[in-house]
Amino acid sequence: MRENEYQAYLIKKLKALFPGCVVLKNDSSYIQGIPDLLILHNEHWAMLEVKATSRSRAQPNQEYYIDLLDTMSFASFICPENEEDVLYDLQQAFGISRPTRVLKR
Repeated sequence: MRENEYQAYLIKKLKALFPGCVVLKNDSSYIQGIPDLLILHNEHWAMLEVKATSRSRAQPNQEYYIDLLDTMSFASFICPENEEDVLYDLQQAFGISRPTRVLKR
């Protein structure tokens, strides 16, 4: 899956996971390295840098902005391989609990 396809899928998933949220796509040509998505939900906000795979390289300044913005609220790289963990952490940051996972055998 290409990054733009994953990003479109992820935006739909975020809107389903956080009803009423606003998801904004940022312009990387305005501030180099700023994360791709800004999520506004109630009194919370978060930023996500979308990558097609865990092997995708970070562009200049992306790690800087993820680290900086994560100290202010929540920011992370997200890709299909870490999606479940990042979305769980995002729910925790937004103060939303989710049902306990039951392991299936």
